[in-house]
Amino acid sequence: MTPNALFDYLSSLVSHDIKISVMLWGAPGVGKSSVVAQVANARNLEFVDVRLSQLAPTDLRGLPVPENGVSRWFPPEFLPQSGQGVLFLDELNMAPPTMQGMAQQLILDRKVGSYVLPDGWFVWAAGNRKEDRASVFDMPAPLANRFLHLEVESDLESFKRYGLERNLHEQILAFLSFRPNLLHAMDSKHPAWASPRSWEMASKLLKAGLEIAPVVGAGAQAEFDAFCEVYAALPALEQILEGNYQAAEFPSEPSARYATVIGLISRVETGEHAFHAMRWLSSVAGHEWLNLFAVDCFPKLRTRGQLGAFTTLALTDSSIQGFLKEFRALVGI
Repeated sequence: MTPNALFDYLSSLVSHDIKISVMLWGAPGVGKSSVVAQVANARNLEFVDVRLSQLAPTDLRGLPVPENGVSRWFPPEFLPQSGQGVLFLDELNMAPPTMQGMAQQLILDRKVGSYVLPDGWFVWAAGNRKEDRASVFDMPAPLANRFLHLEVESDLESFKRYGLERNLHEQILAFLSFRPNLLHAMDSKHPAWASPRSWEMASKLLKAGLEIAPVVGAGAQAEFDAFCEVYAALPALEQILEGNYQAAEFPSEPSARYATVIGLISRVETGEHAFHAMRWLSSVAGHEWLNLFAVDCFPKLRTRGQLGAFTTLALTDSSIQGFLKEFRALVGI
């Protein structure tokens, strides 16, 4: 499933208070951990991330302390003692079998040693697959049978939604819209390769004026640099958003068209901005570019509380009304 679908699925588990343990599978860097953290944040849940591969069995069970002639196990401070939240066991299958066996009691019985997990906590875990060159151990069958298993795959629409919400560099979002195959492209010959996680790191480097090859690889950097050259020929996007677009022409080269549309989406802050952008696109571009704009811009407007303002303005333009009618039929709303 896509990261967006995973977010909805995990959110539904929380809404219905279903505390079946969940195991997320997927290639490194697809966003498994990020989605879990997003769900916890959206639901106002505490989030405890435990990397089992970095622990010894005694780190999880606690230390034995003599008390009245009997050993009592003192649990580690990172295990929750109260409240509500998500206990996330990341890199579960990178832990050796002895550690996975110790975690099995926590996953199955919601306790380990003398420690008992509070009722308000969900137990979710994640791991990589052997085919992704990850250094993992086989998960014991009894442990695997305790989980609800979900497979996560990289997805451009999910990444764009995530990137727009977190203000990732617009040139990266535009480039990946043009070259979606580079969103996740593992390279067994080099340590740096493209993934949603590495593109997020690349955004930080790019904003600092640094090269992105150290995180996405030299090949991806070369293609990205060539793509960025088209930005010099883009129309004045700020003027379009303000409604001053009489002389603005839509580029003819496909990469420049992607750059223009994503650039507009990244700069939209108000319903008025979105209205002017769609009005211009409806006069110079085909519906495929309007669809691309709408799919990514409407969630952004909804998050900012600007969708109503856009709708009010759209009612004054017959061409936009016609497009929105077709768009609703296309997406089923």
